[in-house]
Amino acid sequence: MTTAHVFIATSLDGYIARPDGDIDWLLQRDDPAEDHGYAAFIADKDAIVMGRGTYEKVRAMGPWTYELPVTVLSTQLAGTPVPEALKGKVRFSDLPPRALLDALARENVQRIYVDGGQTVQSFLRDGLIADLVVTTVPLLIGAGKPLFGALTKDIDMQLVASRCFPSGLVQSTYRVVTA
Repeated sequence: MTTAHVFIATSLDGYIARPDGDIDWLLQRDDPAEDHGYAAFIADKDAIVMGRGTYEKVRAMGPWTYELPVTVLSTQLAGTPVPEALKGKVRFSDLPPRALLDALARENVQRIYVDGGQTVQSFLRDGLIADLVVTTVPLLIGAGKPLFGALTKDIDMQLVASRCFPSGLVQSTYRVVTA
């Protein structure tokens, strides 16, 4: 069975990006001297699943840095060719989350990193996220793309750990409680 895991940052008021998708506020607060645990988080993952918005933002930031295979969930991109520079590194899919996890399981993918607001939300709504590492930046940006969206039912979380950094960031790890 393939499990899905989240590692994401949010503003104090719950946004992962400005309304136009800009994450300048996050990049300005990043302190390279602080280890926020991404390397440890990604070390046991087999693949990454992200939404189109995240994919486009990452591509615009410079050279592709992901070493793991990436599936971009997008009805808009599915069926279009992957850019030459990303062949063998990226694929596009329009499968719903559960069907994608089933397909990845058939490829022996055990653990995936899920990234991007709408993608995280859809995996959460379908009950497919095992745990989340949420780093809160002590900054109010007032509007933007929320980390969490509308739900049809409550999703119970158990706090596993929480730590703060000298920069003021607070990182909390939650396990999704399944009934």
